[in-house]
Amino acid sequence: MKKLYSILSVIAILSAYSCVPLDTAPYDRDSDLSFWQNDPDAAISALNTCYVSLTDMYGLVYSEGTTDNAYVKGGQTKAIGNGTYGTSDSYIYGLWGGAYSGIRDCNELLANIDQVPNLDPGLKARYVAEARVLRAWHYYDLYTRFGGIPYITRPITITESRTLSRDSKDYVVSQIVAELEDVIASQALPGSYTADEDKGRITHWTAVAILAKVHLFEGNYAEVRDLTADIMAHSGISLFPSYTGLFEIGNEYCSEIMLSSQYKPVFKEHNIMYNLLPPSMGGYTNIAPLKSLVDSYIMLDGKAIDDATSSYDAAHPWDNRDPRLAATIVYPGNGYPMPDGTVKEPKWDSTDAYNATSDVTPTGYYVRKWWDPTYRLTLQSGLNPILIRYADILLMNAEAHAELGTLDASVWNATIRPIRQRAGFTLAGALDFPAGATNLKDIVRNERRSELAFEGSRRNDIIRWRIAEDVLNGWCHGLYTGENVGTDGGFVRIEQRQFDASKHYLWPIPQKERDLNKNLEQNPKW
Repeated sequence: MKKLYSILSVIAILSAYSCVPLDTAPYDRDSDLSFWQNDPDAAISALNTCYVSLTDMYGLVYSEGTTDNAYVKGGQTKAIGNGTYGTSDSYIYGLWGGAYSGIRDCNELLANIDQVPNLDPGLKARYVAEARVLRAWHYYDLYTRFGGIPYITRPITITESRTLSRDSKDYVVSQIVAELEDVIASQALPGSYTADEDKGRITHWTAVAILAKVHLFEGNYAEVRDLTADIMAHSGISLFPSYTGLFEIGNEYCSEIMLSSQYKPVFKEHNIMYNLLPPSMGGYTNIAPLKSLVDSYIMLDGKAIDDATSSYDAAHPWDNRDPRLAATIVYPGNGYPMPDGTVKEPKWDSTDAYNATSDVTPTGYYVRKWWDPTYRLTLQSGLNPILIRYADILLMNAEAHAELGTLDASVWNATIRPIRQRAGFTLAGALDFPAGATNLKDIVRNERRSELAFEGSRRNDIIRWRIAEDVLNGWCHGLYTGENVGTDGGFVRIEQRQFDASKHYLWPIPQKERDLNKNLEQNPKW
């Protein structure tokens, strides 16, 4: 489907013969000494490797388990969600190592690309720009979790890696911003690609979007407003007409997608559906939506379900709700669309019922988003996880205006209204600007949650909004069972969570890294 799937595999072997200098290249294969000079495809091969460490489907979906959107039964992000994790958490260690692996690959390319023979100057400039943006993405992923981190822009030895200190968060942010601004100003990246082998690559507008995300996390709303407005006015990128269609394999390079991790049926696949689907469909449901997320979806008239004037009926909770609820979550009366046009529901009264077996949903709900009816045996899928899409740009623009006090009807009609129209809303109460509303920030934040659920954005949102201690403390809940009516309203208790605002806004530096490098200071209270 594209060259992006090729993975560079070069092994550097140094001769140990006493009569041969140690920096002499091997005679029988390429080494780091000869690879760059001898292979005209070295640059593109190395660049493709830089894409491999982008967030994969498992990382994207399981990040929801660190938030009030989802509960994880075991492993992965369960401990982060309930606040019992520590300095030896394997998920945190894996994210740290994966990001620095990607950074290393980018640094190797940037340090050696000048050696590649006969490389077209225009391609070279583009490859360099792609690698710099990918490196910036990895640093964004790291600092938003750990704060200050070692910021490295060149290949280093193992010995050097064990002497590095953490740079301050402010320094890391300034370097990411400077890097992205320089790439954007250089105009080295195209606005889009037409060749199949280039689909999925970083574009000029991807770089602008990542820069906007950095400023969003930092609360620099004027910069977010201006960057997203530039994308809206000049990129030519647009919302895909169908919300559910966004997550179908046939549309993974549609007009809305700005960055995604690359999979391909048969050649590179994941089986995230095994972790999401009910037992009757071959799944073991390890991660499931929480009541908090289900309740966040508004009514078709735009009112929240806890609004006393809304038409919400607890006896018929799924009626007249935001269409994105059915597109994201499976509940009684809603199921999975099959290739023949039918819909397959879980067996709610037997195999897939809450508490039927250890394989079923722990909350009473199943995930609908990322369902791929074209899967192969054992639920293998080549569906790409989406990392940035145009709706996110519109939501960032709306949030920036809300924070700056400039969200008016014109901004609403350019951002929230088209998102809701695409979702399937038709009533004026949902589509028209809520003039006179005093909670515009909350409306935009909830819209973001509904639109981007199970796409990996919620964790950064509750962290940057500083609401994690509000939404990640106490019992989280699942479906209504009639139990504990007095204390939990009849909704089943899933897990008691804790979020210590004095320490949990930053993850701990992995202890394995600190064992190797004593210069890595730990975050407060870890």
